[in-house]
Amino acid sequence: MTLRFLTAGESHGPELVATVEGVPAGFDIDIAAINADLARRQKGYGRGGRMLIEKDEVRPVSGIRFGKSLGSPITFIIENRDFKNWVKKMSADPGDRGAADVVTRARPGHADLAGVLKYNLEDIRDVLERASARETTARVAIGGLAKQILLPFGIDVLGYVASIGATEAKTHPELSIAELRKITEASQVRVADPDAENKIIAEIDACKKTGDTLGGIVEVVATGLPVGLGSHVQWDRKLDGRLAFALLSLQAAKGVELGLGFTAGRIRGSELHDEIGYDAEHHRFTRHSNNSGGTEGGMSTGEPLRVRVAFKPLSTLMRPLRSVDIKTKAEAVGAIERSDVCAIPAAAVIAEAVVAFELAAAFLEKFGGDSLVEITRNFEGFLEQVRNY
Repeated sequence: MTLRFLTAGESHGPELVATVEGVPAGFDIDIAAINADLARRQKGYGRGGRMLIEKDEVRPVSGIRFGKSLGSPITFIIENRDFKNWVKKMSADPGDRGAADVVTRARPGHADLAGVLKYNLEDIRDVLERASARETTARVAIGGLAKQILLPFGIDVLGYVASIGATEAKTHPELSIAELRKITEASQVRVADPDAENKIIAEIDACKKTGDTLGGIVEVVATGLPVGLGSHVQWDRKLDGRLAFALLSLQAAKGVELGLGFTAGRIRGSELHDEIGYDAEHHRFTRHSNNSGGTEGGMSTGEPLRVRVAFKPLSTLMRPLRSVDIKTKAEAVGAIERSDVCAIPAAAVIAEAVVAFELAAAFLEKFGGDSLVEITRNFEGFLEQVRNY
């Protein structure tokens, strides 16, 4: 069975819903660990007032019994605490229509204008509520579940910040994922570089004063992957393509690269390609570098996966850009919605979740079965096959 999910819910609606189908039976499901990821998403210097209202936690309503997956669809509900301030404005009752102000000034850079034109709507709120990055709360919960599918097989996934604005954080290449997690989780902006952290905080403060916003780049690394996740045989089975698709589906994402990424287009093949070796003692093929970022031919190589995603600055500016009122067609400025100055530290957690889900889906496709016991048997048999090649 294919691992897949759906999310539902509006930013200021009563709740968000996440449904995941295809989780085999017998996996330990730690709700506290999922809630810890949701708390990580809420942190970060530059977040706005919404995060002071919400306390995101999942309420499981299907697919889990006594801490174990049942093999049936798993559903989580996450309450929007702010809904109490929007009951009439977000009501499903047509009698409450008059309680809501109509939003008619489209924000440059947001889904506002394209959305109302596509769906023939008169109120931009009908678009912005679902287009909001609040939806990623559900995806972080789903990613937290996916990490628990990967955990028994020694696969670890971490997202952190590579740069914010013009400031690039230097990350020591020899740091283990555990060391990197400890350092970046202690950082207000989720970087492993104290000097860069101070510069980034100063730039966030400067943007806040001028009503501006900041984007950045996050990196996700995954270790412990076996060779052969994904496939070269069809375009939609390629692991790197699936990762890029998933990451670019995130709100404000504008670019993805694996390994050296765009740099690969500016250097020679002799500088780029990861030379191959063989470790006779451990009966395994090795690489002398990892410029490819852990994939070749649409498949995992067994080396650490490294993928980066660039996020544009948020579209809501406290000093709005020029726009047009969709009702009167008169010149106006973009509407102001409650927002963040910088959400890149949260974006690192969100990207981590998205990558974890895609890796879990590819893992279950390769080693699939109806239970943890069956999958473990398939996985261990494949590792033995590779060792004996």
